[in-house]
Amino acid sequence: MKLILFGPPGAGKGTQAKKISSHYDIPHLSTGNIFRYNIKNQTELGKKVKSILDAGELVSDETVVALVVDELQHDKYDNGYILDGFPRTIPQAKALDEHLASQDDSIDLFLTLSVPQEELIDRILSREEGRSDDTPEKIKTRLEVYSNETEPVLNYYKKKGIVKEINGMGSIDEIFERIKTELDKIS
Repeated sequence: MKLILFGPPGAGKGTQAKKISSHYDIPHLSTGNIFRYNIKNQTELGKKVKSILDAGELVSDETVVALVVDELQHDKYDNGYILDGFPRTIPQAKALDEHLASQDDSIDLFLTLSVPQEELIDRILSREEGRSDDTPEKIKTRLEVYSNETEPVLNYYKKKGIVKEINGMGSIDEIFERIKTELDKIS
């Protein structure tokens, strides 16, 4: 099972990806986690990513695609995975599809979590592991960037007929039950 878990910042992608990973025994590949690891360890990539994120911007497509494609080469992803935070742009989506097609593979399902903007802002501000740009103003900037640059990815995958929208409101377990209903149809 190869999934893309999608939604705006604060929608609960990371939380739900962990639950999906555990329940279906497939690895969770989060570009956010890869970035945080590199930032924490002050790698060259980490320093570059931190300055970009601090400005409330997104990391370049080339950098993200290279990172993800490299990571997907590991054996642990052979039987499936959950992509969280990737792809964020149409060029990233096309690059992913091209890479998978070259491997005679494709994404099985694109799950998108829908959450109202005010709830997203509240969730981000209440996170225990906050980011340096977790201020109401920077969060709104990130949500605008998401809307303008990332949301078109949803339409790209809708044309492929693999999108399922999940109501991202309610308890973590309620949301997970909605996700399981969709995943059980393809597993």
